[in-house]
Amino acid sequence: MKQRKLAIVGVGHVGSYVLADAMKTNLFSEIVVIDKDHDVAHGEALDQAHATALTYMANTDVYAGDYQDTQDADVIIIAAGPSVIVTDKNEKPDRALLTDVNSKVIREVMEGITTYTKDAIIIVITNPLDTITYIAENEFGYPKGSIFGTGTMLDSARLRHAVASNYNVDPKSVTGYMMGEHGMTAFPVFSRLNIQGFGEKELDHVFQGKEVLNREVFGQKVVDTAYDVITSKGWTNAAIAQAAITLAKAVVMDERSVYPVCTTLHGQYGYNGDVALSMPCIIGKNGVEKQLEIELDEEEMDLLHASAKYIQETIKEAGTGK
Repeated sequence: MKQRKLAIVGVGHVGSYVLADAMKTNLFSEIVVIDKDHDVAHGEALDQAHATALTYMANTDVYAGDYQDTQDADVIIIAAGPSVIVTDKNEKPDRALLTDVNSKVIREVMEGITTYTKDAIIIVITNPLDTITYIAENEFGYPKGSIFGTGTMLDSARLRHAVASNYNVDPKSVTGYMMGEHGMTAFPVFSRLNIQGFGEKELDHVFQGKEVLNREVFGQKVVDTAYDVITSKGWTNAAIAQAAITLAKAVVMDERSVYPVCTTLHGQYGYNGDVALSMPCIIGKNGVEKQLEIELDEEEMDLLHASAKYIQETIKEAGTGK
């Protein structure tokens, strides 16, 4: 098997889960952990290194390092910076509140990485995801397609889970995804939603769900469920870490899997280099191999434009964008 190297930048609540999941995949022979708190990086790496002595764990070389160690990495996952700011227990925390602090974080991280490499595929998790991905993609001369964000991967999983729960089926039998912002303006593409070929207008008749499938209601369920996790334990980390590792696997195995990830648009939906948002993309060894501009209905197009406008405002707040 080819020797592959993963670098994880930021090992807080999210990054530590990314590391734990990566250790169990057997995809990487070497994993370097980078954090501004070197003691934390050392502790996380050492903790995982001890686990390699257990029966079902691969003997992965895992250690704490610095940006110089990214120079021969195949994949870099960026989870640096706080993941959410909760201003009031009764309010939904908006990821966009992180713009000021994490725009500085991503610029520092990207400067560190690009000092040593522009060859690795970079997967961004840091919030506000779309703005942070836009900065990473467009300010550092990185090859097109080699940087992308986890986008609405998790939002889409939540959609499939909500639909599956309503109709009492396995979530993996549901085909459906969210587009737009990874956040409050994300929207479900109901015109393409189906359960093994049964589409939006057939689901209630065929599967007889607990409640009637309503676009607005189920779209809000998906947005709300993220905040159920956040307000309950203070952050989300398990599912988003798994989403990042799923994307890393698609890259190193050159799967050419189709996932809704965040990238800068180049002509799609009337946007050209002025916004980054989630849409279906083919993910392979070169990162985003192709952006897939799926046709949306009129309602979905309105939601996409509203989401894009919101992201653009956040991009401007971060001191970038057209």
